[in-house]
Amino acid sequence: MDRTLHPRSRRLVPLVAVAAASMLLVAGCSSSSGGKKAQEEDGSGASAGKAGTPRMTIAMVTHAAPGDTFWDTIRKGAEAAAAKDNAKLVYSSDPNAANQANLVQNAIDQKVDGIAVTLAKPDAMKDVVAKAKQAGIPIVAFNGGVDDWKKQGILEYFGQDESVAGEALGDKLNELGAKHNICVIQEQGHVALEARCAGVKKTFKGTTDNLYVTGADMPSVKSTITAKLKQDSSIDYVVTLGAPFALTSVQSVADAGSKAKVATFDLNKDLVNAVKDGSIQFAVDQQPYLQGYLSVDSLWLYKTNGNFSGGGVAPVLTGPAFVDKSNVDTIAKFAAKGTR
Repeated sequence: MDRTLHPRSRRLVPLVAVAAASMLLVAGCSSSSGGKKAQEEDGSGASAGKAGTPRMTIAMVTHAAPGDTFWDTIRKGAEAAAAKDNAKLVYSSDPNAANQANLVQNAIDQKVDGIAVTLAKPDAMKDVVAKAKQAGIPIVAFNGGVDDWKKQGILEYFGQDESVAGEALGDKLNELGAKHNICVIQEQGHVALEARCAGVKKTFKGTTDNLYVTGADMPSVKSTITAKLKQDSSIDYVVTLGAPFALTSVQSVADAGSKAKVATFDLNKDLVNAVKDGSIQFAVDQQPYLQGYLSVDSLWLYKTNGNFSGGGVAPVLTGPAFVDKSNVDTIAKFAAKGTR
């Protein structure tokens, strides 16, 4: 597979983070559903590559909604890094921004050694991020907040530039001859999701309509997309912002009797199979396993050796990269393990 990032990302002169192969082969401990409740992962069972550094505790606080398999992949990467780094990982999540901020405060109160946080709604996280810094706790951001992490004085950022990713997808639609797409946003006000659709609209030469759905209610997502497709037969592409929504959109297209094709951001095992069978045309991969792994490992490196990537000015980009029929077989073997 060609691992080169889309050309539009080159203008950012991103840093490329490379983890040693031995690190990535460490088995992560099993993950169980945590929802809003913090859970501890101690890395027990790791058989090789475990650091001899003092035990530390790292909190990961995300905006993940229950049932979204994308976050299982992020968590698996975080668990693998924690196992390698002799760290206890305390994972918690809540899609509500105020509740997520409270979870970060809980981590501060527990006096953890480092915090990895997503900034899906950065304004809601600003005050608690400042409190972590005041408490002397190093904090990194990942997945959401590429435009805000520096403003908040966060050490590092791991993820993709969502605007660049959206622009890349818009270019891809142009190459495929698309004329009219709907960009399905599952959470209004989520800065990364809004940026993706704005990027698509910026480069796509046809018409882009944003369609807001309630991501936590998949039957409603399905019916809303179906209704839109029935209403407007000129729509030839449905663009979704997550694998579960793409798979649901395939059902919506069938129910509506539409000829629209489906493309998406992000992967999971079922989505990879859908690309293989042609029901989904392509996906934009931001490598969530890598985001989770690097976020935890970076805090270990900072605490043990004072290392940090980007000098506080540049993000470490993990995407975008396209997955389609030309390379999906290569990706499939990793997706089957839950690492892509």
